[in-house]
Amino acid sequence: MNLIPNEFYHIYNRGNNKQRIFFNDANYLFFIKKIRDQLLPVSKIISYCLMPNHFHLIIMATENSVKERATFGGKPMQEFAYRVGILLSSYTQAINKQNKTTGSLFQQKTKSKALWELAGDVKESYLQNCFFYLARNPLKAHLVTNLNEWPYSSYPDYINLRTGTLCDKALFFSETGLTIDEIIFKSGDDLSNDIIEKLY
Repeated sequence: MNLIPNEFYHIYNRGNNKQRIFFNDANYLFFIKKIRDQLLPVSKIISYCLMPNHFHLIIMATENSVKERATFGGKPMQEFAYRVGILLSSYTQAINKQNKTTGSLFQQKTKSKALWELAGDVKESYLQNCFFYLARNPLKAHLVTNLNEWPYSSYPDYINLRTGTLCDKALFFSETGLTIDEIIFKSGDDLSNDIIEKLY
């Protein structure tokens, strides 16, 4: 993970061997609190979606995200990556205690994908596509029949069904030019496989 300030990224990881990582409502809420405590101070959270065996985030990196810090016995690493490690490690400890288990909960490496691509001299943004991909995850997985029903996603905040403060909605609206009505309308559309491939 090597972030650049002021760029948007899709951050994701899943359960080791595709196992569950969230087992009850309290687990989801605890993980969201961990995001607020660990990642919000060093990045801008744009969107999130927590699924039973994986999670997605869209963030914008800041100068604080890319500050290097020493690690025990290893190479210096960026602050954001370090804090992701703390988040996942502390969450894993809590789940192992809850479930009376041991060992890794998540896959070893959390992935990051820059949400832009240079096509000649033009920078093509995938921010909007990634936002809708995250929002539609619970629907595609048949966890809900309506996007409004999944509480562990930032989608309800964006359409004013909830007043969450984790995500920088103003930044997203300003960057994409979308309105709330357009978000509701476009969230009904499936994304093509070609578009989805560019998000990973």
